[in-house]
Amino acid sequence: MDDVLGYEGRRVVVTGAASGMGEATARILGELGAHLIALDVRPVSVPAAVSAEVDLRDEAAIDAVVDRLTADLDGPVDAVFACAGLPGPPFGDLDTLLVNFVGTRHLLDRLAPHMAQGSAIAWIASNAGIGWQGQLALLTELLDTDGFAAGKAWCEQHPEAVGASAYAFSKQLINAFVAAKAGAFWDRGIRLNCTNPGPTSTAMMPHFEEAAGKDLIQAALGPIHRYSTPEEQAWPLVFLNSPRLSYVTGEAFNVDGGFFGALQTGQIDFSRLLPADS
Repeated sequence: MDDVLGYEGRRVVVTGAASGMGEATARILGELGAHLIALDVRPVSVPAAVSAEVDLRDEAAIDAVVDRLTADLDGPVDAVFACAGLPGPPFGDLDTLLVNFVGTRHLLDRLAPHMAQGSAIAWIASNAGIGWQGQLALLTELLDTDGFAAGKAWCEQHPEAVGASAYAFSKQLINAFVAAKAGAFWDRGIRLNCTNPGPTSTAMMPHFEEAAGKDLIQAALGPIHRYSTPEEQAWPLVFLNSPRLSYVTGEAFNVDGGFFGALQTGQIDFSRLLPADS
């Protein structure tokens, strides 16, 4: 079967397309024949039908890029790949929360009216977001804020909510958002899913190792026991947003080398994943 994943000619938006998983995703989509719209805060090198710079910390910048893209599109958006993210340190907590959740949510909300029936969103979370269910009451407070400004204000007013890691908190938010809001997106004909990658060899990894310690990162490896490549994370995203997965929504796809299953069955010592002062 030719074009088995069904991307030929489809209009796709990729955020974070300048590096890492986003770049790998954008490159694969281009090779599959998609009409690629590549977004990043930096210039994008992957060949794309449209490239644009956008800072997800800036509501006006998000609105401007969406207005520009949708005015020029010859048809609706078929898929969005939300790959942009910050690792936490050396970036501040607020910047991390804005890029990883609040700004991306605003971008998705602005794009949704321009998305086709049967379209899809795949958002990169992380296995760092494990345990989000136990935080659901707190996470829901931010999930239920209306718009960028209200989301930013909540983050500014609740600095204690992020705990030890704004990055981990942002990834819990993504998992909770997908579980809680998939129905509302499907009412608009849009599937909503996320992936939970394990440690991956991207430009972010040195920041994670410095902030959390390499031992902690190593403890989060599953039975495959190595870091994944950006391409190994990109293909599951491409798979999730394919029209072939038309009955899949509200799901978190663990792409973590078997970490989640090993943790659930006692093969990984959860205490090793906790900060030393916990």
